[in-house]
Amino acid sequence: MEAGLLSPFGYHFNMRPTVLHHLLLCSLCLAFYCLCHADEFLKSGSHEWKKLIMVHHWPTTVCKEIENECTHPPDYWTIHGLWPDKAEDCNGSWPFNLTEIEDLLPVMRKFWPDLIHPNRSRFWKHEWDKHGTCAAQLDSLNSEKKYFGTSLDLYKELDLNSMLQKLGIKPSLNYYQISDIKDALAGIYGVIPKIQCLPPKQDEKVQMLGQIELCLTKELELRNCTEPGELHLPRQEASGAGVAAFSSMLSVCEDGPAFYPPPDETKR
Repeated sequence: MEAGLLSPFGYHFNMRPTVLHHLLLCSLCLAFYCLCHADEFLKSGSHEWKKLIMVHHWPTTVCKEIENECTHPPDYWTIHGLWPDKAEDCNGSWPFNLTEIEDLLPVMRKFWPDLIHPNRSRFWKHEWDKHGTCAAQLDSLNSEKKYFGTSLDLYKELDLNSMLQKLGIKPSLNYYQISDIKDALAGIYGVIPKIQCLPPKQDEKVQMLGQIELCLTKELELRNCTEPGELHLPRQEASGAGVAAFSSMLSVCEDGPAFYPPPDETKR
């Protein structure tokens, strides 16, 4: 009997070289097809997204809610993340590598800090794993260096902290009307932002200002966060811990007064 392959039933059968060549060629073609269409697969289904959300949070509110080792919070708005909407954890095979952004670390520690664990990188890892691998659909964000670098550039360009100060909206023991903050920011940026608050607890009177989102197109141009008639769908950042879970505690601010808490001097 000629040497051949053993079938699942224990029988030998011959495999001609031309057949082997054909199967090998088909396998290579299939692999090439999958490689060429990987980007289409990434952009399909649950990985499809339409806008980017530049998320700023107020460190004092974060520290008031997450009373862990949150000391010396900055007295300016910092970055929570740059999030594609409706897409999360797009590429689990693309691990976070801190060395790729080593030259950005001094700026990131200042403007994109982990308020709970300032000497660790797991907050940035979480943002890359969950959001950066999805934002990478864009050429301008298709690497770890581009994702974090472009996010920092957008943060500086939008300059939310300075804009609020110019508008006279500063941390205060007095309350602000959410509609006034939204209208003032819309007048500056020309688009409607999304403002999120911590709901009042039993011993509190009003909601607390926690997060402000400014939305962008895939061309990185400002756009409304919510279009007329569009509902505010809940979008939680529930996974993760510490700062990464802060968004799960927030909701879109109710019309009415809100507390913009001054920095706690005892923690500075």
